[in-house]
Amino acid sequence: MSNQLFTFSNFLLSYKFQFHREMLKQIIQPIFRNSVLSRNFRGISFANNNKMTSENKPVEMAIRSILQELSPIHLEIVNESYMHNVPKGSETHFKVLIVTEKFEGIPLIKRHRMVNGLVKEKLQDKFPHALSLETKTPSQWKSDYQMEPSPNCRGGFGK
Repeated sequence: MSNQLFTFSNFLLSYKFQFHREMLKQIIQPIFRNSVLSRNFRGISFANNNKMTSENKPVEMAIRSILQELSPIHLEIVNESYMHNVPKGSETHFKVLIVTEKFEGIPLIKRHRMVNGLVKEKLQDKFPHALSLETKTPSQWKSDYQMEPSPNCRGGFGK
């Protein structure tokens, strides 16, 4: 009986901790996301020697260069690979926000196909594992808009 009680109390403690962690995350993330620090450093990666560099992110820089063909009014590219089970410094998972007049009158699915096709055509064998897209027209976009953070990776099999 005491062993069952101990197991149940451990379950409650872990559940309580997880609940508090989620509450704190919901409070802290919006604060950081809207801070000056977040806006100034979004998408910047740091090399092992702590110097900011574009040399260590060739895929991100290639995507940025490719998407310039769409004459974006606003472009954000976030490397979300750190949220997944990949080696440190990987460039496998990206979230892209692109605002351009070229999307006017084009349905959302065709915008996504346009961006994916352009990136896939240019990158060929370096196409990222995941490319999450937010494609907006200038009338749909507000300059104070912040991309929502992606949920944490669940390990590929929903674990």
